[in-house]
Amino acid sequence: MEEAFDTYGAAEDYINATPKFTKKNSREDTAQFWKYLGYPARECKILHIAGTNGKGSVCAYLCSVLQKAGISCGMFTSPHLVTMRERFVVGGEMISEEVFLEAFRVVMEGIKSFSPGTYHPTFFEFLFFMAMIIFEKSRVEYAVLETGLGGRLDATNVVDEKKVCILTSIGYDHMEYLGETLPLIAKEKAGIMRGGVPVVYPDKQDEVTRVIEEYAGIIGAGTVPLEKTAIKEIKIKNKTIDFSLHLLYYDYIGFTVSTSALYQVENASLAVRALELLRDARITVPIMQEGIREAFWEGRMEEVLPSVYVDGAHNADGIRAFLETVRRHSCAGRRILLYSSVRDKQYREAAALLSKAALFDEICLVPLQGERALPLPQLMDSFGQYTGFDKKAYATPKEALRELLSHKNDGDVVYIVGSLYLVGEVKALLRSLEHD
Repeated sequence: MEEAFDTYGAAEDYINATPKFTKKNSREDTAQFWKYLGYPARECKILHIAGTNGKGSVCAYLCSVLQKAGISCGMFTSPHLVTMRERFVVGGEMISEEVFLEAFRVVMEGIKSFSPGTYHPTFFEFLFFMAMIIFEKSRVEYAVLETGLGGRLDATNVVDEKKVCILTSIGYDHMEYLGETLPLIAKEKAGIMRGGVPVVYPDKQDEVTRVIEEYAGIIGAGTVPLEKTAIKEIKIKNKTIDFSLHLLYYDYIGFTVSTSALYQVENASLAVRALELLRDARITVPIMQEGIREAFWEGRMEEVLPSVYVDGAHNADGIRAFLETVRRHSCAGRRILLYSSVRDKQYREAAALLSKAALFDEICLVPLQGERALPLPQLMDSFGQYTGFDKKAYATPKEALRELLSHKNDGDVVYIVGSLYLVGEVKALLRSLEHD
C-alpha cells in the first residue's frame, strides 16, 4: 500500500478522487473509524467552530493568539486555495508534504484493515482524520477545528470533549442540506454544542439567538453572546481597523485588525470572547491584542497586488459584508470587479447586490474550472437586466487577470470576488507569474 503512494501528488490525487467512489457515512461510522485509529488528538483541548461566514477567520485569530502566548496549537480548516496542505496548520505553519503523506498513509492503512470493502471516509472525513493524526503526533495542546458543512452531522462533530464552541454569523447557504430558513440552519450549526461547554455567538439575529439559547437550555450549555454594544469606536484606517471591545473581565479594551475588511472586527471579537473563557493565565490582554493584530487569513479582502483585492464572499451575506468594506475604500480612479460563482451558490442574489450597489464602473465575469462551475452564459444572464456599469466576459481567469492588470491605471482598484475557488485560481496564477 505504501509503495503505491510514495509521493505527495499521488496522495492528493487519491483524496481528490474519493467523491467518485464514496458515499456519505453516518456519524456513528465516522466515530467508529476514529475509535479504530485510536482516537487521535482526543486529549487535545478542542475549540470547535461552526457558522456560515467567518469560520476560517475566527480560527486564524484563535491560533494567532495561542501562538503568541507560547501555546502549541493545530488548526484544521477548509477549503484550501492552492494546495491541500493549507488545511493543516501546526505551530503557525502549513504542514510539509512529508507530514501530509505520513498521515495519509496511516488513514489508508486503517481503511484497509478496519472493515474491508464496507467503509471508506468521504473527502472531508479523510482530511479530518489526517488532521487529528497530525495533531496527535505534533503533541499540540489546543486543536482548532472548523466544521466543513453544517455542524450536527459534520465529521468534526464526532469529538465530544470540547473546551469552547463558537458559532459565527449564520446566513443562507447549503440550504438543500441545512434547511430553507435561518432557524433551521442555525439548529444544524448548533449541533456542535455540548452540555457544560460554553458557546460564543454574535447576538444580532433574534431568530438565530432564540434557537441557540433554546438548544443550550435543553443540553445545559452555557451561552456567551457577543452583543452589539460590546464593540464600539470602530476607526477604519488605510489597511487596519481599530476598535474597542468590552471584555468579560475588564472594561473596553482597544484592538486592531490588520485588514480593511470591516467584517473581521466581529470575527476577531468572537475569537477574543472564546479565548477569555479558557481562563488560561498565559493568555493575557496584551497577548490577545498582539495576536489579533498579527493574524492573517488568506483570501479575505486580501491585497494581493497594490490596489488589487481578493475576497471569498460567496453568498448573499458575504457579498453584503464585502460591499460594506468597498464603500469605505477610497478610490481615485475606477472600481473594477471580477466575479464568478459555482452553480449551487446564490449567484442571482449576488448579481443583484453587486449591480444595485452602484459601486463598480466595470463588472467582469469569468467561469471557474471544474464540474461545479457556473457556465458563462448563466453568469452573463444573471447580470443582464442591470445597467450603470460596463460588462465584460472572459473565457478563463488567466485571460481576465492579464487583461485587468495590463489595463489598470493609477488610482484604479480591482476587486476579485465571488468564490474561494476563484480566489485560489487567481492566487495560483499570480504565483506562476512571479515565477515567470
